[in-house]
Parts: sequence; structure tokens; C-alpha cells
Amino acid sequence: MFRPAAMRHVLIQVLKEDLPQASLTLADTGVFNPDHRESDEHRLQEIPGDRYRQIYRQAASRLDKITEHFPEVPEFTLTELQVVTERELDALNNRLGSLWQECSVCQEDLRRADDELRLVEQLQGALDSFANLNVDLSLLQGEKAFLELRIGVVPQINLQRMEEALGLAKFLVYPFLRSEGSTHVVVVGPKGEQVEHVETVLESAGFRPLPVPAELRDQPAQARLSLADRRERAEADRLAVAARIAKRAAETEDFIRLARTRLALAEPYVNLANAARSSSQVAVISGWIPARELERVEQALTRSLQLPFILTSRRPTARERPQVPTLLAPNRLMSAFTTLVTQYGVPRYGEIDPSAVFAVTFVLMFGMMFGDVGHGAVIAAAALWKRRLLGKFTAFAVAAGLSSVTFGFIYGSIFGYEHLLHPLWMSPLSDPILMLKIALGWGVGFLLLMSALCIYNRVMEANWLEAWLGPNGVVNVALYLGLLWGGYNSFTGAGFGALPALLVFGSLAALAAFKWHESDAPRGERVMVVLVESFETIMGSVSGTLSFLRVAAFSLNHVALAVAVFTLADMLGPTGHWIMVVFGNLFILILEGGIVAIQVLRLEYYEGFTRFYSGDGREFRPLRVNRGAAPVARAPNRSGFPLIDGT
Repeated sequence: MFRPAAMRHVLIQVLKEDLPQASLTLADTGVFNPDHRESDEHRLQEIPGDRYRQIYRQAASRLDKITEHFPEVPEFTLTELQVVTERELDALNNRLGSLWQECSVCQEDLRRADDELRLVEQLQGALDSFANLNVDLSLLQGEKAFLELRIGVVPQINLQRMEEALGLAKFLVYPFLRSEGSTHVVVVGPKGEQVEHVETVLESAGFRPLPVPAELRDQPAQARLSLADRRERAEADRLAVAARIAKRAAETEDFIRLARTRLALAEPYVNLANAARSSSQVAVISGWIPARELERVEQALTRSLQLPFILTSRRPTARERPQVPTLLAPNRLMSAFTTLVTQYGVPRYGEIDPSAVFAVTFVLMFGMMFGDVGHGAVIAAAALWKRRLLGKFTAFAVAAGLSSVTFGFIYGSIFGYEHLLHPLWMSPLSDPILMLKIALGWGVGFLLLMSALCIYNRVMEANWLEAWLGPNGVVNVALYLGLLWGGYNSFTGAGFGALPALLVFGSLAALAAFKWHESDAPRGERVMVVLVESFETIMGSVSGTLSFLRVAAFSLNHVALAVAVFTLADMLGPTGHWIMVVFGNLFILILEGGIVAIQVLRLEYYEGFTRFYSGDGREFRPLRVNRGAAPVARAPNRSGFPLIDGT
């Protein structure tokens, strides 16, 4: 069981000219979380570095836009921490602005080439519709003085009827392309009073107009050649622009690397934001530092700052505890469990970090519910095989697999076979009632542990009322124990018992009085609230305990599924038998294994965390220096953009 690191609130007083260096040093330590709250601890109200931040954001935005168009973004690595002055940042921003203008021209040329290619593709697609017309396509465009001309598509089934109807109006229908139930047609006839009748016929026949693009001016064969030439020119233009971009990217590689380096060095001062306040000469930085790191931070500031500074620290006050960031203790084995914990929520400062409790109980419950030597070994081996893919979750999967192996030996099961191993204890199906009793006992112990953690958290917060009378407080635990005691007596035939009844009713009375005191509702409504919440408390205790019956249910289900697989396998021939055994075990391993993992998570989250863990804390987010990555071997700088300050 781990507790989050103890935090201290610090005020660092420096001379204003040392503020950028102080921010860079604090970021280098990686343990300073800026405090952006309004503070009454000092009277300085000015937030320094507004113009610096504006320049930085513009430069970072320009760099992002520039590198979007580059084939590869040059990597960088920081070897020395050096403050970037406002003048240097401004010079960098101006250079990036010039480069961005050139990139914008290239991008516009690239867009025009892409638009031309899309247009040519559309025209080529349209031309396919008129390929069978041996006529200058310009003759089919625009209004005619004496003729009504329509070109379009009509369903094949309506073509003959449309021809007959239009023939009465002295209109001709010329089909020129047939395809999958439709026909492309040219409809032509004299202008006159019959036009409205023609429109009605075309509409009723499902005629869809097919306009001839204005760009198609020749016969289809000639137009196709012209479009092919346009496409070649557009592709050549696009390749030329892409080559121009690639050339400039190579020429400016060193500059881009330098820009990324300087922006990385400027970032800590920018991210400090309103955590720093200043007057004409003095600046104050406020934030949070783990108590164990105070001395190291002070030593780092002493080495890096040329001028005097003052660092003062204090413990968090009771009122600001919800604002204190939580730094979970780093642990490689626990990192996967910590990630799953933080999916529920970050621990509030001072709360117990439930990662260790979660790890132990999750692994044990998974093994109990999915106990099989073979299946567990496959899970552990697969996790080790795919460790690069799983990353920090490798330890999580291996632990679950080994737990399954351990309980497989206890149950005497390997890939569903129960006669190959002698069980260290027994198979779950040998005594299902005993398995249910053990599951209930596990549930009782689990819930009592969660309640104990809840009481501990409330005591550490000095919230004594909640520790005694709140959900899962001391009185609630007394009620739960009274119900368990009386329930056990009733089960054994001894009756509920006077002492358990006294404990239950006394606890309920205390809880009811607490709820009555808390409520501001009218008397009648207050009575209903007390009754409903008292009933809900009892039912929550009972249902929470019964939820753990699934621990036994899935251990029984695992054996039952194996029995079903072998029953089906025995009904088949030798080849079919082994095919069924293999695929049946895969089914159990993948489907049931996944369901068991989900069910264990459900018990952890809803029967565990909800009882003691608020999960509304603030994650510790320290200032950090982006040190980049190892540089990639690239061509040397070749007369591109000049670098800053002659470097």
C-alpha cells in the first residue's frame, strides 16, 4: 500500500531578470507543479512575460504549419540548457514567418495542381458518358435558336414508352449508351408549344439531365487526348511543387532543428504563466514540490541563478487540500495497476493510493475465478511474447496469468483436464456450496477492508463526522457487522440474537439522526429521506456482499465450460475430438477470460473504490523540458534560410 508523496507549497522570490532562468531550472528538475491560483501570500499582481508568450505561441503555430508540409520533421536533442531571450525568440519568429510565407506559396501551388487533377478526373469521368457520340460536344451545350435539345439518362424500362410519347410531339430520341438498366439518350425536337408537354413526359419517365461540361468542346476522342495532356501537365506541376518543398525542407533542416530546440527551451517560461507574479524588480513563483525534493530544487536554483533568491515552503492548509496535486509513488510493477486506478480517478491529496490494494485483490480474484494451469500459462507466455506491444501492462497480464496457474494447481485443472493433476485442495464442482461460502467470506473481508480504508482517509483529512457517521464510516461498519452476526445466527438456527439486533438498531438510529440533522427539508419529507436512506444502507450492504458470489460462480462456470467442451469432443471421432478440445479451450481462454477480467474490474470499481476512494484529485503536472529525441542522420545544411544570430 502506497501513499502519495507529501507535498509542500513553495514561494520562490527572484529578481525579475532571473525569472526565465528560474523557470528553466525548475523545469529541468521535473518536480515543480506551478500553482495558477490567485494568491494572497504576496501583493505582486503583474504577470510577467505576456509579450514573450505571444511571440512563442505565434512561432510555435508557424513551426507546426511549416512542418506539416515537410516530408520529415528534423529531430532535435537538448544537450545544454540556455535561456532564450525575448529578442532571440522574436528573431526566430520573424524567420519562421518568412519561411511560412514561402510554404504558403508552395501550398497554394500544390492546391491548384490538386484542384486541376480533380477537375480533369471529373471531366474524364463525364466524358465516358459521351464516348459513343460521334459529334462535337460543343453542339450539345447551351440554348439553340430553333431546336429543343436534351441529353440525359432514362431507365431502360421507360425508354420505349418515352419514345412513343415524344414521337407524338415530333421529338426524336437517340440512345447512345446502355448500362445496367439505364440508357443515355439525346432528345431533340422543334421549339414551340409542345415544350411543356415534353417536360412532363421526361419527368414521368424518370429522365435525369446530364449536362455536358463546358470544358468539353471537341469530339470525344479529341477531348480525351486533350484531357490526357492536361492531366500530364497537372501531375508534372504537382511533382515540381513537391520537389520544391522537399528541396527547401532539406535546405532549412538545420534551421528547423534550431527552431524546435529554442522553442523547447522557451516553453517552461511560457507554461509558468500566472504562477509567476512580479513588480518592477522582484518576481515570485508559486507552486508545489514534493517534500523530499525541496533540497534538490534549492540546490539546482543556487547553481543556476546568478542573483540571490529566497525559497520558502509550508504544508498545505486544510482548506486548500482539494487543490493540492497528487504525485503517486513511481513503481514499475505497479504502473499498470496505477493506470487502471487513474481511469477511475486521481487520488485526492492525502488519500491512500489504492494501487497496491487493487493489484493484490485483482490478481487473487482473477485466479480464483479463472483457475487453470494451462490457461494461466498461456496468458503469461502471451504477455511476455507481446511485451513490446503491452508495455507497462505486461506485468499486469503476467501476474494475472500466474495467479490463474496457482489456482489451477489448487483446483487440479490443466486445459480443463481434471485427472492429469492431483489438486492441492479440490475442484470447485466437488463442493459448490463451500465455494459459495468462501466467496461470501472473501466479499465480507473485501468490504470491511474498503470501509477501513475509508475511515482512515477521513481521519487523515480530520473529517471526524464523516469518519464516524458518513458512508462506510465506523457506524456503518457496526451496522454491517451486526447484520452479518445476526444473519449468521439465523442461518445456524440460533435466531437473530439480542446483541446483533441492538447493534443494528443502535447503528440505524445513529445514522437516521445524522441524516435528520443534515436535511433541511420539511418534516414529512425529512422522514421519507431518513427511511429511504436507512433502507438503502441496509440493502447496499446486503447486495454488495452478494455481488461477490460471482467469484464462486465463475470458478464453477470455468469447470462447467470445460466439461461441456469435453462432452462434445467425446461425441466426435479422433480428429474431431482434438479439434474440439483445441478450439474449445481457445473459446474459454478468450471469451471467458475477458469476461472474468471485466467482472473483477467491476467488483474493484463499484464494490471497492466507491466505498473509500473519491478519485477527484488533481494530477501532479510538473514543468518539464522537452529534450527531444536522438538526431536522425540527414544531409547537411545547403544554403537555405540563414540561421539566427549567425549560428
